[in-house]
Amino acid sequence: MTAYIVRRILQLAPVLLLVSAIVFFVFHIVPGDVAVIQLGEDADPAQVKALRVELGLDKPLYVQYAVWLGDALHGDLGKSYINGQSVVSLVLEKFPATLELAVLGSLLSLCISVPVGIISAVRRGSWIDQIARAVALLGYCLPRYWLAVLLILLFAVKVRWFPTAGYANLAEQPLTNLRYAALPVISLAVTLTAVQMRYLRAGLLDVIAQDYVRTALAKGLSHRTTVLRHVLKNALIPFITVVGLEFANLLGGLVVVEQIFSWPGVGWLMIESITERDYAVVQGVVLLVTIGFVLINLLVDIGYAYLDPRIRYA
Repeated sequence: MTAYIVRRILQLAPVLLLVSAIVFFVFHIVPGDVAVIQLGEDADPAQVKALRVELGLDKPLYVQYAVWLGDALHGDLGKSYINGQSVVSLVLEKFPATLELAVLGSLLSLCISVPVGIISAVRRGSWIDQIARAVALLGYCLPRYWLAVLLILLFAVKVRWFPTAGYANLAEQPLTNLRYAALPVISLAVTLTAVQMRYLRAGLLDVIAQDYVRTALAKGLSHRTTVLRHVLKNALIPFITVVGLEFANLLGGLVVVEQIFSWPGVGWLMIESITERDYAVVQGVVLLVTIGFVLINLLVDIGYAYLDPRIRYA
């Protein structure tokens, strides 16, 4: 297992290098001069030129990339062009809020999708299965932004169970924080539950049809024991893939939900930075989210190798 993990980690290096290059060059060919953004449109040309020299923007792009990559390898992704704050500190300041929504949304979806997916597969064709499939299809088709607005109208405006938007620090005001987080978490969990339930059901049905399952039942094992001990473990590989990829997407894809619910996470920071043309922050956020996505994929691969030893020996 150790050799497999080391090999997978080494394979990530060229991926991260390529992503860093794409991120850097894409944001540097976007129209707009950082020096003009900082000093204003009416700034003196001499001041603009001096600031470009100070920021190193007068050098060729490949030189700028080499400098930026060297700093990034030491944990320095530059500073915000707007307030001068470190990009890393800005992301770390906003990341806990995004992580909270991603974790709570994933946990809620798992608590629903796993039992419903198992029951739906075991009782294939029953009324429970048909209802579960219909609800999953509906949840999958609902646009997340539309669902978020609908939840606000219903639970915040009509019945007033939850606030419409806002944020409270989890450590300082845990109950208030959870009230603010309830609606965005539900809006995330609906889509996640639909996707996860469909994949788990399909995986279980595929495994149930295998010969070894019929053999286990013929040898006297109960249906419950066979499903939980033999079928479920082998059906988890595609399910883990979906859970891992969806969680990684949440870490970098909560822009719409955070905007609707005024949740100050990484998505909120991204929108603000794009609006203010603070490309250093946008560039840093995209790179860090990509690194997080790649690391989660690594954990998913390790989960594969644990569930199916044939993968790590291949």
